[in-house]
Amino acid sequence: MEEKEHVHKRRVRYNGTHPKTFQEKYKEQNPEKYAETIEKVIKKGSTPAGMHISICVNEILDFLKIKPGQKGLDATLGYGGHTQELLKCLEGKGHIYALDVDPIEIVKTRERLAAKGFGPEILTIKQINFANIDQVVKEAGRFDFVLADLGVSSMQIDNPERGFTYKSEGPLDLRLNPENGISAAERLIGISEEELQGMLEENSDETYAELIAKEVVKRNRRKDKIETTIQFKETIESALSFLPERERKEAVKKSCQRCFQALRIDVNSEFEVLYSFLEKLPDVLTPGGRVAILTFHSGEDRLVKKSFKTGKKMGIYSEIAEDVIRPSAEECRRNPRARSTKMRWAVKA
Repeated sequence: MEEKEHVHKRRVRYNGTHPKTFQEKYKEQNPEKYAETIEKVIKKGSTPAGMHISICVNEILDFLKIKPGQKGLDATLGYGGHTQELLKCLEGKGHIYALDVDPIEIVKTRERLAAKGFGPEILTIKQINFANIDQVVKEAGRFDFVLADLGVSSMQIDNPERGFTYKSEGPLDLRLNPENGISAAERLIGISEEELQGMLEENSDETYAELIAKEVVKRNRRKDKIETTIQFKETIESALSFLPERERKEAVKKSCQRCFQALRIDVNSEFEVLYSFLEKLPDVLTPGGRVAILTFHSGEDRLVKKSFKTGKKMGIYSEIAEDVIRPSAEECRRNPRARSTKMRWAVKA
């Protein structure tokens, strides 16, 4: 049998002294191989491409007080950084279940954690939406501790093919699971001004919601579909063209951040998913079980705060966080994406 000739694949080359695009940052996407490069990027206050830096790790562990032999749930696996720290606390005794809807990243994270010695004997990973925690409890039983990090992972944001950022050209997708539902681009087709304005205001408090909605609908009428991230950014720029030049750049940047967030929340039904999770949460915790939730915008935080307060009044929770816990100034310096984080916690009665 004739052997196939091995074709050497050259690494991505880039112009200038530093890589600029996601594809060019091959060193950042190989943390085990290029640890020195990773540390340099983090020290500069950036997140390496294809990687996610876990937020509030010390604060989470201080509250959860994990003991060897306990059973826990990481409702939002992501890059696996939090899961890894939770697993370390078990010292090889007990079990953690971890959930994620992203079929692309879940495979990479499973391999990454297995390579660190966290296999199926101590870790069960399931591709399932955390709104369905009641299904997990049927198999696993109740949990001593639960963690939910509601942020979108950096490796999703940074990869232009996923369409989460206005900074790079890519399909306007924004789905956490690109195999389910419709993309953000499809969502915008035929949408009414009223509906889009409501979405932008409700999901992200967008200041110029009415003007941006008008501009999107105007493009739709011209049959000039918004299919890419840059086209959506340009539509926002056009809507804000009336602003004085000195104000426009910053206003467009902030409106892009808010509008992408609003669309992402909509296509992934994030508020509905969170509401379902919070409703089912007490039934998956053991008496005295602890839950910590990280939120990243006011809408999420309001839902969590209200749920915990109501639960305390009804006697479901014996204790709840009276004030939000925020990452330290040092953590925010090293990881600017941590700045908007709020942590709330509760203890099951």
